Amino acid sequence: MISATSTLAWEGRRGRFFEAQLMAALRILQAGDTTTDRMRGSWAGAMGHTQFMPTVFEEYAVDFMGDGRRDIWGDDPSDALASTGEYLRRHRWRSGEPWGMEVHLPAGFETARTGRDNRRPVAAWAAAGVRPAHGGTLPDLGQAAIHAPGGADGPAWILFHNFNVILRYNPSVNYGIGVGYMANRLAGGSGLTRQFGPDDTGLTQAERRALQALLNQAAYDVGTPDGVVGSRTEAAIRAYQAARGLRVDGRPSPALLAALRR
Repeated sequence: MISATSTLAWEGRRGRFFEAQLMAALRILQAGDTTTDRMRGSWAGAMGHTQFMPTVFEEYAVDFMGDGRRDIWGDDPSDALASTGEYLRRHRWRSGEPWGMEVHLPAGFETARTGRDNRRPVAAWAAAGVRPAHGGTLPDLGQAAIHAPGGADGPAWILFHNFNVILRYNPSVNYGIGVGYMANRLAGGSGLTRQFGPDDTGLTQAERRALQALLNQAAYDVGTPDGVVGSRTEAAIRAYQAARGLRVDGRPSPALLAALRR
């Protein structure tokens, strides 16, 4: 951490910001919360299990275990999770309220009405035909937005106040959806009722899984088919393409899937 933040402070593009992070990291060490060998973080200075910047640590980290140290790096993640909870609480997380929920949009719904900046009362969305994907009625939690990254026929969510609190932690909408969805599933919630359409390869997730399964059957090992095209799948595709005299680019495609199915 000291090496990373001092290097970034010297590099200069955000010198003042990283000077502040370096000094905060030194104060954390001085306070005895951790030691230099255990103070691990990313190249950009985010530390510990839940990736706190040093200045964020100083303001929000808590000693949940009561051992006199705010340890967000150790094998026991309790301090890190409690510190994240404190961060969310201080940014006005509303306990007992959902961050959002999957919804079905009515036929003809204009996707131009979606997006975080287009917030309307929940009652207005309900009047427009927006319905919970798993039945029931929309909870009346004030202003809300609709997010439909795959268009009106794909997965869509209504986003409440707590979603914006998650985005105080990381401003990416996809990050917020991912965190919220995983939390729902860990709590026993149901999976998505609708699937995303094709990606830029022209394949849906189910088709990407099928392609991976067929590569495995052809002895080009990609591991467990999950629909995520990573370096292992790309290497398998390249080997398959090379063995059959095809253009070797390592990219999945509908044509490749059709060839594997023959």
